[in-house]
Amino acid sequence: MTAVPPPPQPFNKPWCSYQDQVALLQKRGLIVADPVAAANFLSHLNYYRFSGYCLAFEQARHVFIPNTTFAQVQVAYEFDRVLRDLVTEALELIELDLRTAIAYHFGRQHGPFGHTDHAKFFHRFHHQDWMNILHAEANRSREPFVTHFKKTYCEFPNLPIWMATEVMSFGALSRMFEGMPRCDQKVVAARYGLQPANLASWMHHLVYVRNLCAHHSRVWDRIWSIKPELPASKAWQPPLLPSNNRLFATLLILCKLLRKCPTMTTYTNQWRQRIHDHLDHPPTAPNPQALMDLTPNWKNHSCWT
Repeated sequence: MTAVPPPPQPFNKPWCSYQDQVALLQKRGLIVADPVAAANFLSHLNYYRFSGYCLAFEQARHVFIPNTTFAQVQVAYEFDRVLRDLVTEALELIELDLRTAIAYHFGRQHGPFGHTDHAKFFHRFHHQDWMNILHAEANRSREPFVTHFKKTYCEFPNLPIWMATEVMSFGALSRMFEGMPRCDQKVVAARYGLQPANLASWMHHLVYVRNLCAHHSRVWDRIWSIKPELPASKAWQPPLLPSNNRLFATLLILCKLLRKCPTMTTYTNQWRQRIHDHLDHPPTAPNPQALMDLTPNWKNHSCWT
């Protein structure tokens, strides 16, 4: 018999000053060498954001591993901040490439306003809901090319696909690709050496990761809620890639897609080296490589080298 969960209870936790927050961390076993400096840091970084970085240093919820220091958690936060910037850099280039590739093919195949026709998409695609989102984004946009189009042409708020892909969100672009017919998906996916289902899944995952980065959320030791579907080849399966729910899988995806971006070879090589240099100095939490799914020889992974 399935146990019935208890009903929600009223929230009754009091507001805490920064000093009280430090005292609470100390009560849970965190060593704080300078309580004043720690309180000052928490006045910059919200306690609940900071507490997420504590998770890797706990032996049970709210019970720190003995001898863990406030400074160690701070270092984990700084490590994650730099890592998040590196991931965001790569995502920007990949997103721009995907926008261009999808707009170019769809415009060539279906004309400037083909995307406004539900018949050009998979029959289960929620085309009108998607168009409503595009119209809202077009109306919000203050880009000069959108303003010019609105003043000049009667089709507004519909925009030619090569304009629409510049103002739609990455999430809307991902939904568009997922809704495109298989024959159109294949053309775009071939650019990246992928099957359409893999690229659709990767885009959905990268939208999720991008949103985490945009909200400055923790990524270094996170278990992904939206996981990418991986190719069937050995390189993407255990033991070479332990799972699809942590950082290493995402780094491999970013690297593979970057390599398919024209003129980005120099940047990709530099980005890979910066990742190497950064991940060589992980937080001092127990087994930090496992928290990122890094294998002992991860730098020699065929999809990375």
